[in-house]
Amino acid sequence: MFRNLFFAGVLLLVAALRLPAQQAWSLEQCVEYATRNNLTIKQAQNQIRGAELTYTQSKFSRFPSLNGTASGGMQFGRTIDPTTNSFDNQQIGFNSYGLNFGITVFAGNRINNAIRQGTLDLSASKLDAQQAANDLGLSVATAYLNILLAEEQLGLARQRLNQSRLQLDQTEKLIAAGTRPVNERLNALSQVAVDEQALIQAENAVSLNYLTLKQLLLLDPSQDLAIQKPELTIPVDVNPDNFAPNELFVSSLSLQPNIQAGEKRMESAKIGVDLAKAAHYPTLSFFGGLSTNYSSVSKQVDGYFTQNFKQTVLFNGQQVDFEVPQQIPLLSDNPYFNQLGENFGQNLGVSMSIPIYNNHRNKINVERARLNLITQEVSIEQVRQNLKTNIDRAIADARAAKRSLDAAQRAVDASSAAFENAQKRFDVGAINTLEYQTARNTMEQSKIDLVRARYQYFFNLKLVEFYQGKKITLN
Repeated sequence: MFRNLFFAGVLLLVAALRLPAQQAWSLEQCVEYATRNNLTIKQAQNQIRGAELTYTQSKFSRFPSLNGTASGGMQFGRTIDPTTNSFDNQQIGFNSYGLNFGITVFAGNRINNAIRQGTLDLSASKLDAQQAANDLGLSVATAYLNILLAEEQLGLARQRLNQSRLQLDQTEKLIAAGTRPVNERLNALSQVAVDEQALIQAENAVSLNYLTLKQLLLLDPSQDLAIQKPELTIPVDVNPDNFAPNELFVSSLSLQPNIQAGEKRMESAKIGVDLAKAAHYPTLSFFGGLSTNYSSVSKQVDGYFTQNFKQTVLFNGQQVDFEVPQQIPLLSDNPYFNQLGENFGQNLGVSMSIPIYNNHRNKINVERARLNLITQEVSIEQVRQNLKTNIDRAIADARAAKRSLDAAQRAVDASSAAFENAQKRFDVGAINTLEYQTARNTMEQSKIDLVRARYQYFFNLKLVEFYQGKKITLN
């Protein structure tokens, strides 16, 4: 019994864990999940972080640099004693320490321009990430609407197949009653087979569109996924013929992140020219440092003792010997920390680097920066032209979709009336099964065309709203 309870608990736990994955996803949930997991968005976030680091580094360029040094080793043969700068022919152990700082006082306004450029590049990176999120949201919304369209067409296909099967049953009854010829059963069977094939195609379309959405969400293709099916409402107060492409384009220039990002990069490229020109100016720096060192052969004087030395000199042509007293220092090894204190030194100074000739490097860098500015100007103009083209196409598609929707509705009304008449005539035996099926097929196809036209028109309106800077929703 305990084992049964254990397995029952495990099954309940598994069911609880699987429940969230089986819930229907809204469009907002799909967009949020895709934005959180999409690799392009993550790459854009990394680029933002890189721009932040570059900007931070530019700001810290205002501060001085401070570096410490330490070295130690042994010298052999004829070498220079680091504490006395005199030659010595013995093994010498040495240590040296230093602390150096420097700060740039003037560099052709390079630091200020680098900070300004870093600010612009950071803003452009954030706008790129926003544009990537907008594009991803549009792709997710397109896949979402394609699923809704495919599922609605699947429902029509099932309904059509059920009607064909009912028609087959009715035809068989009429044949059995002797009111219809036997060959009409073949027509009914053929229609059932055609509708079964259409059902399979509709099911495949649903599966493929779900696969597209899963790929955008980075979900495993085998994972269960269901979406919510809101009622799409076509706005009746919107007339695409009243859309003004030029006005929408002008307003969209300040709303689309990729346009703003391009403008930021163009400003950054202008500053890049000034940065390249800064290499022609002198660089003035202030520096200073602290240093000390130690030598193993360094000695200190502990005292003196007097010693007489015999010297011989000529006096009136004769050699005269006499003793001269001389003080001899008493030496001992100079202690380590005592040397560090004695050898402690400081330095302050100003340096200037004046560019005279650098193999045309500075001139070429300026030309390269100007070329980059021209490239950015062309790039932003290309983005603007693409935006205008897309807006013109979106409005034209919306207008065409509106006319197609109106025509599809008229076709449904006309084919439905024709089918009702065919139904009545078929019931009294005025037409055969083939004529009846032709009328029904025309009506069913017009319904499919109407569904497709509704979704196409709805999507085209949402695309126009996208260029208006509005968030894509199914409301």
